[in-house]
Amino acid sequence: MKSKLLQLQVQAKDFPGHRVIDDMAFALDHHEIVSLVGPSGCGKSTLLRIISGLDKKYQGQVLINDKTPHVHSPDVGFVFQEPRLLPWLTVAQNVGFDQGEKGATSELTKELLAEVGLSDFANAYPKELSGGMAQRAAIARGLFTHPDLLLLDEPFSAVDALTRMRLQDLLLSIATKHQTTILLVTHDVQEAAFLSDRVLILASNPGRIVGEVDITLPRPRDRNNPLIAQKQTEILNLLHHSQHNDLKVAPAVSDSARSEYGFVNYQLAI
Repeated sequence: MKSKLLQLQVQAKDFPGHRVIDDMAFALDHHEIVSLVGPSGCGKSTLLRIISGLDKKYQGQVLINDKTPHVHSPDVGFVFQEPRLLPWLTVAQNVGFDQGEKGATSELTKELLAEVGLSDFANAYPKELSGGMAQRAAIARGLFTHPDLLLLDEPFSAVDALTRMRLQDLLLSIATKHQTTILLVTHDVQEAAFLSDRVLILASNPGRIVGEVDITLPRPRDRNNPLIAQKQTEILNLLHHSQHNDLKVAPAVSDSARSEYGFVNYQLAI
């Protein structure tokens, strides 16, 4: 039987005078898409840094393919909220950066640029790209090492709604083609429900898991499917009640919660 791709148990993660994460544990299966949703300050981005090996100052254990992660591990790709492309390098050079000078002209770079629709911009510089194009380049760069696990920290938050939907569809197609496991941090409940197999709901002060929503809908998914809207409401209810230290499903969702987590009202079909 194949072991879990990711096994995480963080007993404690502290910043000076403040506990950010307390007694958090979960695992990811191969080829799974999981979202982390929760209020600001609940440790979502910190968790990604721990998983990627960028942060080692915590109590606990993280294993990816039964190995402790380290910086620049080929098992893990990371896509940040900002594209973080190096401005003095071309798009192709940014994508193939891990392979040095040969990376820009490698077949893999050409293939990835084609997948994200940037073949015609291989020799362009980041300043010549739109926000959506820059994020597509960042996704291609994150996939360059063929990682088993791709971490994404609110990667679509800075683009317009239509571009966001296109990037979501692109992410799903790439994950399917490369059989990549995805762990996504997002504040957008609609995004979490549409993309994910599971959504982990976090509370803050300190950060901890307070609920989980399984989304067993087949792919490709219809954004207007009323079942997705129902899952959104379920996630929002857990988020709303977690702020009151109550894990029961709330009877209603506050307007502030709807606003903070990007909730879109749907008329559910009967």
